[in-house]
Amino acid sequence: MLQLEGLTRRFGDKVAVDGVSLSVPAGQMVGVIGRSGAGKSTLLRMVNRLAEPSEGRILHDGTEVSALSGQALRDWRTDCAMIFQQFNLVQRLDVLTNVLVGRLNHRRGWGGTLATLFKHFSAAERAMALSALARFDLDGQALQRADTLSGGQQQRVAIARALLQQPKIILADEPIASLDPRNAQVVMEALRDVNQRDGITVLCNLHHLDTARHYCDRIVAMQAGRVMFDGPPAGLTAARVRDIYGVSEDEFEASPEMGARLTPTAPLAAPLPA
Repeated sequence: MLQLEGLTRRFGDKVAVDGVSLSVPAGQMVGVIGRSGAGKSTLLRMVNRLAEPSEGRILHDGTEVSALSGQALRDWRTDCAMIFQQFNLVQRLDVLTNVLVGRLNHRRGWGGTLATLFKHFSAAERAMALSALARFDLDGQALQRADTLSGGQQQRVAIARALLQQPKIILADEPIASLDPRNAQVVMEALRDVNQRDGITVLCNLHHLDTARHYCDRIVAMQAGRVMFDGPPAGLTAARVRDIYGVSEDEFEASPEMGARLTPTAPLAAPLPA
């Protein structure tokens, strides 16, 4: 169970996240929605401790995450993997090595770090990485440089890297914002597969309402740093959308901020392997 209690983050006079309290059961897939500047990214970064709370607490299975430091904090960041909008791959390295970076915190001390830098991985670790890539139909690209892949492929490499951390939670910060609709759908299918097959809790920041409704068990809508809606997708009615965004859903989805809409009901031409 992940619990946020009165979580607040201030940047000077600006309140980016304002007293957010949530309880997320293990294995749930949560879509966090809202306009740019609503506080979605700051909220996820606080959960991972990439940003520090100004007030409030973060707890996971009884451990106060917001009080961790040193190796305990590094262990938490392993348990709570982060996927970013811009992939955060090392572009000059091959795909397999990028995935194997997910094992870094499982190696203690400078010896483990140097072994990673010089690509000294065990046969078992390489097998894990190749298995993760095969799961997302990327094993054929294992030895290619990361910068030769499409955006959708790079994001799936980032998901495979996160899996090698063997996390309990995956935080995906607008993972499809820079992708075209088809690649966005492939990435969302991959995240849902990880959630359903591995039982990993997923918190995913999204702009698209229809995407959140289709893939997520629960939707949390934020506005000006506060939670304005928290419930099942069916509860996010047209009236609630207007209350949250001040416009109708069609107007919101068609706004320049949103870009092209993802239509998740259309079948994939080549579905992810089971």
